[in-house]
Amino acid sequence: MKIFNKYSLSISLLALLFFVLPSCEKNLDEPALNRTFNEEIDYSISDNMILPLIGTYADFYTRGWETIPLIAVRGDDVNAGGLGDQQPFSDTDQFIYDQAYWMYNSLWQLNYSDLYRGKTAIEQIELYREAGAPSALADQYIAEINTLNAFLLFHVARVWGDILIPNTGDPADLLVAKLSTKDEVMQYISDQMDEAIPNLSTVHPADRTDVPGGVNRYTALTIKAMAEQELGNYQAVAAATSEIINSGVYELEPDFYELFKLKGKLNRENILELQYSDYGQGSGDANFHLYAFYGPQNWEPAVAGVGAGWGFFEPSLKFIRFMLDRGEAVRLETSVLFTDRGIAEFQDEYPNLPDFVSNTTRDGDVIEDYARAKFASGKHYLPSNQVTPGRTGYGNNKNYTCIRYAEVLLMHAEAILQGASSSAISADEAVNLVRARAGMPAITGVTLQNVVDEKFAELAMEWGVRYYDLIRWQKYDELNYDGRTFTTDKIYLPYPQNQVDQLPALDIR
Repeated sequence: MKIFNKYSLSISLLALLFFVLPSCEKNLDEPALNRTFNEEIDYSISDNMILPLIGTYADFYTRGWETIPLIAVRGDDVNAGGLGDQQPFSDTDQFIYDQAYWMYNSLWQLNYSDLYRGKTAIEQIELYREAGAPSALADQYIAEINTLNAFLLFHVARVWGDILIPNTGDPADLLVAKLSTKDEVMQYISDQMDEAIPNLSTVHPADRTDVPGGVNRYTALTIKAMAEQELGNYQAVAAATSEIINSGVYELEPDFYELFKLKGKLNRENILELQYSDYGQGSGDANFHLYAFYGPQNWEPAVAGVGAGWGFFEPSLKFIRFMLDRGEAVRLETSVLFTDRGIAEFQDEYPNLPDFVSNTTRDGDVIEDYARAKFASGKHYLPSNQVTPGRTGYGNNKNYTCIRYAEVLLMHAEAILQGASSSAISADEAVNLVRARAGMPAITGVTLQNVVDEKFAELAMEWGVRYYDLIRWQKYDELNYDGRTFTTDKIYLPYPQNQVDQLPALDIR
C-alpha cells in the first residue's frame, strides 16, 4: 500500500503562509521547513509507524533560539541585555512592542509550523493504522503528538491571548479560521489532554526504551493542570497534580545547582525537556540548543577555548535583592552569574555578602565585566569543565528543561489555597518539599503569598512562569520596576505584522 506523502503539500503551504525570518542570525538555527521527505511511504511496514512520531519530537526539540527568551523576558525576574542589535527585544522587556519585529513573527511561525507538522504526523499514523499497524500503539503515538502540540499551543495562547486553533494538517485552514479566545484555547488543551491521558505510558521519560525522554501520562496531566490553572479551575488543577504526586514517578533532584548542569539531563525531576547531545564526541554530529543568547559576553572559562555568549538575558537586580533578603543560597548561586560590576550594584546594601556572590563560579569559570549586562543567567549556564573536550560552543550538550516536578508541587499548593481539595499532600507539605531542597526552613500555615514568593525563588527565568503568574494573580504593580510602566493593555503581544498581512482573522488589533 503506497500513498503520496502529504508532508510535501503541507510544507509547500507552510512556506507560503509563513515568511522566512528577516534575521541576520537565521543561519544559526536552520528552519525545519528546509527538510525534505520521501515522495512515497509504504504504510504496510508497521514498524515504521514510529517514524512520524520521531520526526515530531525532532521538530519539537528544534526550538528557535530566539523564541523561549521572547516568551520569558517580560517578568520582573529577568531583563533583556542592552547595547545590542536587538533593540525591539529590549523594548519588549519595557512593554514597548514592535509588531513588525522579526522575533514576534519567529515565535508565531515556528510554533504553528510545528503544530501543523504534528497534525500531519497524526494523519500519517492513521494511514499506518489503516494498513494494519497495532491500533493501541497508534493511539499512544497520537496521544504523544497531541501532548507536544498542547505545550506549544499553551505558550502561543499565553503570549497572544486569542489565537487560531489548528484542527487539521492543512495550514491553509488558517486562511479561514476564526479566533478562539484564550479561555477557549485552554479548555481545548484540557480536553485534548483528557483524550491523550488514557493512551500514554506511565513510565518516567528517562526509563522509556522506545523513545527515551518522551512524554508520558504525567506530562499530559501537567499540561492539563497548567491550562486549568489559567482558567481558574483549581479543583481540576488539584486533581491532576494529586495524581502526579501520588504516582511516585517523580522526585526533586537533591542538588539544585547540578539540576541545571549535565546531571539535569533526563533527571527524575524533569517532566518535559528538550533533548540535545554531542554523543560524547568532541567533533562530528551533534544536536545543540544555542545557549549563547543567555551567556556572558566576556568570561575566562576554566577550560580554555570554550566560547562566551551574547549577553541578552539578565537576571534582574530586583530578583537578586529578593533572594538576598530571603537568605537564599543555592538557588541564588544557581540562578545568577555575577560580574564585579553587578556585585557593586548592591554591595553597599549588603555588606556581608555570602562567598558565592563572586564573579568566579564554583566550577572555576570567571565571569568578567561586559557592557551589555551586569549579570547572566546561571540556569542556562553549563560549566566549561562539563563541555565535552573538543566542543567549544557555550552550553553545548545541555538539555533545555520545560517543566519540572517542583512546579507541579507549587501549582498543587496554589490550587489548595484557592479552595481545592487534594488526594495527595497538603499545601504546607508541597511548599516545604521545595524549600527543603533549597536549604530553606519549613513554614506552617502556608499562604498564597508564600506560594507567590516560592515560585519567584524557584522558577525565575524559566519559560516566563513569573510573568504569567503575576498576570494571573493580577499583581500588576510588581511589573512596574526599574522605570517600567505596565498597563493591562500590554498583557499580550500584538500579532506579528507578517501574519496579520496574511491571515484575515488577525486583522483586529
